[in-house]
Amino acid sequence: MYTIIDGKKTASAIRQEIAAGVKKMIQEGIRVPHLAAILVGNDPSSSTYVANKVKDCEEVGFRSTLVRFEADISEDILLKKIAEFNENPDIDGFIVQLPLPRHISENRVIESIDPSKDADGFHPVNLGRMVIGLDGFLPATPYGIMELIRRYNISLTGKNCVVIGRSNIVGRPVSILLSQKGSDATVTVVHSRTRNIEGIIRQADIIVAAIGSPGFVTAEMVKEGAVVIDVGTTRIPDESSKTGFRLAGDVDFLNVAPRCSYITPVPGGVGPMTRVSLLLNTLKAAKLRR
Repeated sequence: MYTIIDGKKTASAIRQEIAAGVKKMIQEGIRVPHLAAILVGNDPSSSTYVANKVKDCEEVGFRSTLVRFEADISEDILLKKIAEFNENPDIDGFIVQLPLPRHISENRVIESIDPSKDADGFHPVNLGRMVIGLDGFLPATPYGIMELIRRYNISLTGKNCVVIGRSNIVGRPVSILLSQKGSDATVTVVHSRTRNIEGIIRQADIIVAAIGSPGFVTAEMVKEGAVVIDVGTTRIPDESSKTGFRLAGDVDFLNVAPRCSYITPVPGGVGPMTRVSLLLNTLKAAKLRR
C-alpha cells in the first residue's frame, strides 16, 4: 500500500510554524517580514498562483505587496520597478512571476534582483552558493521537494534517483540538492535527448518528474516500491470542472500509485510546498537583514 505525500497538509503545518514565529516577532517589537510580487500580464495560472501567495502572507502574518503590469510593459519600466524593490528597506523578499512576455528577457530580470531579496532563489549568486554547498536562498520548488522528503523521513542515502527534466527552475537544482552531502543520493538527469529513457527511469528508487508532459511516467516505467515526486501541473480542458480545466501531473497517478511506496498527488503535492518555500526564504531574508 502506498503513502500519499500530502503537500497541502505539510505546507499548512509549516505555515503554522511560521505564524508562531511571526507572533513572537510582534511581541518582541520586531517588524514582520514583507514579501512583494510583480505580475506582468494576465496569465490565469500566474494570477491564481500570485493570489494564493498573498493569502499565504495574510495567514502567517507577513506584509505583502502585489504590483501588476500589463503584458506590453517595456523591459526598462519593469527593471526600474525591480530596482525600487531592491532599494526599499521595508521589503525583505520579492519575486517576479514567471513566465514573462517574450519581449522581456527573463535572465536579465532574474539577474537584476538583489540576491539578498531573492525569494524565488533563481539569482545566479544563490544558485552558485547552492552548488558549492554554501548558505543562501534555495529555488522554491526544489526547496519544497527536499522539505517533503525530509518531513516524510524518506531516506536518500545511496538511493538511485532519476530526475526527469533539466530546467534551471526545478530539474538541475533538485538534482544538485539530492546529490549533496547529507542527502547522498546517486542522481541521473534524463531529458528529451536521453537514450533508453524508460529503462533508466525503471531503475530508480526515487523519481522526480518535472517536464510538463501529462501522464508521461507510466506504470511500466516505475519499479515496485519507488518514491515518485510529481512536479507537473499542466492545465487540461475539462467541461465537468467549474473552472473548465483540471490540473494534470507528469505521472499517470492511478496506474503508477499502486507500485509506489510514496507518491505526491497533483494537485496538493509539490505546488503548496513551492508557495510555502517563498515564505521560508522571505523569513530568512528578514532575519538576515535584522
